[in-house]
Amino acid sequence: MKTNPKIDDKFLKYVEEYGPDKIFIMDIAEVEQEFLDKVHLPVIWIDHHELAERSKVHYFNPRKHGSNEPTSYLCYQVVQQDLWIAMAGIVGDWYYPKELAEQFRKEFPGLLPEHIATPDDALFETELGNLIRILAFALKGSTKNANTCVKILTRIQHPDELLKSTTPAGQYIRRQIKDMYEEYDMLLKEALKQKVDKILAYTYPSTNTSYTGELANELLHRFPSKVVLIGRKKSGEVRCSLRSPKAINIRDIMQAAIQGLPGAYGGGHEQACGVCVKEEDFPEFVRRLEENI
Repeated sequence: MKTNPKIDDKFLKYVEEYGPDKIFIMDIAEVEQEFLDKVHLPVIWIDHHELAERSKVHYFNPRKHGSNEPTSYLCYQVVQQDLWIAMAGIVGDWYYPKELAEQFRKEFPGLLPEHIATPDDALFETELGNLIRILAFALKGSTKNANTCVKILTRIQHPDELLKSTTPAGQYIRRQIKDMYEEYDMLLKEALKQKVDKILAYTYPSTNTSYTGELANELLHRFPSKVVLIGRKKSGEVRCSLRSPKAINIRDIMQAAIQGLPGAYGGGHEQACGVCVKEEDFPEFVRRLEENI
């Protein structure tokens, strides 16, 4: 189910439909107590957003111990398998585990050059980054198409199948995302034309696919000292991804900027977060951001 980043009682019908023995919740910032009270199953919640207080759940968050590794990294520490999938998820989460990077280089030569030492360089200057984009695009679009791609991806045994289309499964995935690559490149070119002051802000009309997170990440890589705001207009709202350099806590600035704006909401991490505001309030929202950066 594609939805807002919150688990609430709307998910109860899916629990009933699937009939699981356990429920695993990963990398979701908010889980409502009402859901936990009603689900009557063991729930394991692995996350790295702000700490929460909940009952009736097995809750794992590295912030309890003063660190902030992404959920993808924590899960790999448990399963210890499929390193190439793990590295795609971990680096895609803007985290660079040096010990896993060395192991990855040995197992998959050529995908992550030795001079690469930061997550954004790995994302946008390596074959590992290309692999991450392929996987991300395969999970976009309609839920039906995404589920089909997930089924096909379970047959992939090596990253070359996706990077070089060496098998029918890899060829299928590449065909499915071909139009997404073209659409993304067009949006990136338009975003790069925007005037950059305190903020690089770019909005685009609704398409079948959202690229706000990917665009925001790439533009932050290209403009590392700027705040990046990418918005997608849909149903009278602008749904945005925000990124900032480490010196700026853009999440707190964003939360202050939406105060008093009807229906506005947002959340996430200190340097990477999302926000949704009504289209008529968007200029005021941007003005407040600029004023407080």
